[in-house]
Amino acid sequence: MDVTDSIALVTGANRGIGRRFVDELLARGAAKVYATARRPELIEVSDPRVEVLRLDLLDARSVTDAAAAAPDVTLLVNNAGVATRANLLTGDLDTIRLELDTHVFGTLGVIRAFAPVLASNGGGAIVNILSALSWFASGGSSAYAVAKAAEWNMTNALRIELAGQKTLVQGVHLGAADTDMMAGYDVPKIDPAEVARASLDGVESGAIEVLVDDASRYVKASLAADPAQFYAQLPAN
Repeated sequence: MDVTDSIALVTGANRGIGRRFVDELLARGAAKVYATARRPELIEVSDPRVEVLRLDLLDARSVTDAAAAAPDVTLLVNNAGVATRANLLTGDLDTIRLELDTHVFGTLGVIRAFAPVLASNGGGAIVNILSALSWFASGGSSAYAVAKAAEWNMTNALRIELAGQKTLVQGVHLGAADTDMMAGYDVPKIDPAEVARASLDGVESGAIEVLVDDASRYVKASLAADPAQFYAQLPAN
């Protein structure tokens, strides 16, 4: 898929990776970018090709309204998310459900709303921003890891279900980007712009999976080995 002249919709576009997707799409010549967020007033607009919409993954009406307002979308970027830092045994169950409702059911709701839009516009592509935590768990982020693991396999399942309408479904994995969500974590972080560049390069080449950084490549490569070896190398939690 050629990103030039595409019409994209980005969730969570007010900051971090989502904002960098908007910038990169414009730099590559996108015809229009719908920049969406739960609080659209926080989105800064400096290009006439950007149209701001409200889209809250946990508000089904806002999702259907966004799909109705953006009937020309050819590229959907599912970036919006939360990171509660809840663990499974000690975290509040409502907080754990928030992770799953956001990353799994919320993202699925957006895809279900926009799949017919993409089909009517030739198929297009869907990008789901995932994580290296799709493939392992770490103390302090257990609920997030569970949600991202589910979202990863949801991405794989939707790829199969949407193949008939010729929609590319891409999963993007990274260790950590230098965003507000990762503030306070003392780990190597990449520029969020790198995520947008790598993903859109992959969209243009037809890649169904993009591993953005060394961390995601290392974790993915470890999956074929004994997991005891991998977890033995993790810092004590």
